[in-house]
Amino acid sequence: MAKKAESKVLAQNKKASHDYFIEDTYEAGMVLTGTEIKSLRMGKANIGDAFATIRNGEMFVHNLHISPFEQGNRHNPIDPTRARKLLLHKVQINKLIGLSKQEGYTVVPLKIYVRNGYAKLLIGLAKGKKNYDKRATEAKRDAQREIQRALREKQKY
Repeated sequence: MAKKAESKVLAQNKKASHDYFIEDTYEAGMVLTGTEIKSLRMGKANIGDAFATIRNGEMFVHNLHISPFEQGNRHNPIDPTRARKLLLHKVQINKLIGLSKQEGYTVVPLKIYVRNGYAKLLIGLAKGKKNYDKRATEAKRDAQREIQRALREKQKY
């Protein structure tokens, strides 16, 4: 019997969908040291200010805050916001290099989760929204909410 693919979301960047149009998403593994995975499993991560860069053909995520593990030992990392290497295929990195060089595109971390015992980071190729785009998205969401509310009220009677 095959092992089912478990997936538990540990941290999520909720502002990313508000501030950016997400064009494409990629799943990347993360290189963690010491007791960082234990801290992640306890939900001690913050990806609100995180961003990804590409240096020398390798992708790194910066400002990803993983708090030190309380019951940790000497293998606890010193800097909780250090740059962490992301594990992607070379083809995916080259594609992201080409697309992120275009005007207005950036690579944004979206969520951290555990799949089959490994910490994964979902990154998205994103284009920044203008203020009027943000207002239009919010108005569309409010209209959809009103429609759903009216349908629920109609079904009650």
